[in-house]
Amino acid sequence: MATSELARKKCVPCTGETPRLRGKQLDEFKHQLGNDWRMVDGHHLEKEYQFQDFAGALAFTNRVGAVAEAEGHHPEIGLTWGKVRLKIWTHAIDGLSENDFILAAKADEVL
Repeated sequence: MATSELARKKCVPCTGETPRLRGKQLDEFKHQLGNDWRMVDGHHLEKEYQFQDFAGALAFTNRVGAVAEAEGHHPEIGLTWGKVRLKIWTHAIDGLSENDFILAAKADEVL
């Protein structure tokens, strides 16, 4: 599966000099990612996960948090009863980089 290929990669530190992904590059990474992720205005990725209860949503949030910390790339996480919403972008460039797609794939894997 293509997602696991992304998930096997490691995030690399970005700077303000890192180029944003655009056009075909964005489309290619989005295609590799799949799994109901939405790309919003070429700026960030979003996905909402559904759970049976708050405890399941919280457990997932903690797993994603651990992955984010290990990768040094941190998403915006919204947690409520039975739902977790992730929003991912590279702050240093205020847009999308390969790291965002890697972290999204890793989030799907810890589900």
